[in-house]
Amino acid sequence: MSSMRTPFPAGVTVSSSVSKEEQRSGNALGLQCIASLVHSVEETPEPIKTTVRGNIPAWISGSFLRNGPGKFEFGNQSFNHWFDGMALLHKFKIEGGQVTYKSHFLRSDSYKANSERNRIMVSEFGTIAMPDPCKNFFQRFLSIFEMPKPTDNASVNFVKYKGDYYVSTETNFMHRIDPENLESNGKVDWSKFIAVNAATAHPHYDPDGTAYNMGNSYTGKGAFYNIIRVPSEKAGPSETLEGTKVLCSIAPVDRARPSYYHSFGMSQNYVVFLEQPLKMDLLKIVTAKLRGKPINDGIYWDPNLETVFHVISKHTGKPISVKYHTKAMASFHQINAFEQDGFLLVDLCCSDDGGSINDFLIQNLRKSGEALDQQYESLPRAFPRRYVFPLGVDDNTPSGQNLNTNHSSLATAFKVAKDKVYCTHEDLYSEDLHEYGGLEFPRINYAKFNTKPYRYFYGCGFKHLVGDSLLKMDLQGKRLKVWQHPGLFPSEPVFVPSPDATEEDDGVILSVVITPTQENSTFLLVLDAKTFEELGRAEVPVNMPYGFHGVFNSNK
Repeated sequence: MSSMRTPFPAGVTVSSSVSKEEQRSGNALGLQCIASLVHSVEETPEPIKTTVRGNIPAWISGSFLRNGPGKFEFGNQSFNHWFDGMALLHKFKIEGGQVTYKSHFLRSDSYKANSERNRIMVSEFGTIAMPDPCKNFFQRFLSIFEMPKPTDNASVNFVKYKGDYYVSTETNFMHRIDPENLESNGKVDWSKFIAVNAATAHPHYDPDGTAYNMGNSYTGKGAFYNIIRVPSEKAGPSETLEGTKVLCSIAPVDRARPSYYHSFGMSQNYVVFLEQPLKMDLLKIVTAKLRGKPINDGIYWDPNLETVFHVISKHTGKPISVKYHTKAMASFHQINAFEQDGFLLVDLCCSDDGGSINDFLIQNLRKSGEALDQQYESLPRAFPRRYVFPLGVDDNTPSGQNLNTNHSSLATAFKVAKDKVYCTHEDLYSEDLHEYGGLEFPRINYAKFNTKPYRYFYGCGFKHLVGDSLLKMDLQGKRLKVWQHPGLFPSEPVFVPSPDATEEDDGVILSVVITPTQENSTFLLVLDAKTFEELGRAEVPVNMPYGFHGVFNSNK
């Protein structure tokens, strides 16, 4: 059951005037300078003016908030993994065609402990904190047997619950953030409100503001996956996550080795959880400190396992009895999910190899020359795919025939057992996308088209270890628009709709672009989302590292 290719003609529009020779030299340049994208910088606590070139539409009014690692060393100790760097929060305030910039390190407990001792005191995803040399031998020996405390270094995303902004990572801790000054208004622990030990940094939202997320819990019986629902309304001015409930708990096939997941899907009536063969060995993780290993040592890829999709009703909290299986694949970010004519369509960025999580070690990102070339060539790439799940499968559903009668997609679904449907995907791209290294950090016009049929999504091309192009995919014909310039590294594209927009792509794309070969050369890029042509940019006179995710906080 191989994947299906699109029957539509493909086309690609590149909005930059870059020749093939320039692209090749740009690729070589990019491979040599990635190291400077993951270096430590100073915060910019007071707003500074930017230099605007071109035209930033006056109707854009609000703040573009970004999150990501910004400090990778304390004293003579360095973090090992890109995900470990201390959270640096960024704010581009856009008003009347002008832009100011500021940044602020999150004063997490981890950051403060590391700063006070000028050494790494708190273990992160890929870095283990070694025993304090100031303790005597017996104290250091005993500390090896202590359970490592989860970090509150919330460096992944800005998220919203009950109207408040939080910064989040993948532990049980978040920080509520004042979007004006970027300072923490307090650490919030998910486990104080519900029985979970962690939650993702990628919640989903209903139109009324009700939020859904997923988090693991660990008990004497092993691990459980939990779907979380956070109500939209506050009961009081100081309330945080009160009223949060676990909507559903799902037991992994192997409770000692649950799947790692970074996000999940949601349609109008269902939550879609992908149990992938990227596994967490809980025994290894629990004993990591004793063995002198970081958390990521307990995460591994098992290509011999199938990927399983669980579909859960948002209304009843019950999983449907059928499980949808496909070949081993890994996914970090979903694009969209929606229901259509009795089918659930789920779009994801997928890779056939889930071992890439450890390619983002700092030592790998800071390689140069031939070593970096080899690292780049071996990197598994993510590409957008669509799965189509028939929702009405029961005992009377026939086996041995393709249940996907939704002719808008070439994906397949075959009933192979009482409660098992095996699926193959449809590629949501043409061959042109291979030239740009696949697509990650996908975004859509979320406010209007999340959980609904849609036409466009945006993302970064990853021909290198970090994004080096911006992409717009038109699902009507699977045509690609590209913004790309040699030596420039754009980050996740965020769509902002224009006032009174009537079409799905009426608006702009915001992306922070790093130019690592030049000093003080970061800029906020503004693209016309429809044409994918540059409207303007706001140049920042300070350095920034490459970050992860962000949101636009509108003043309107």
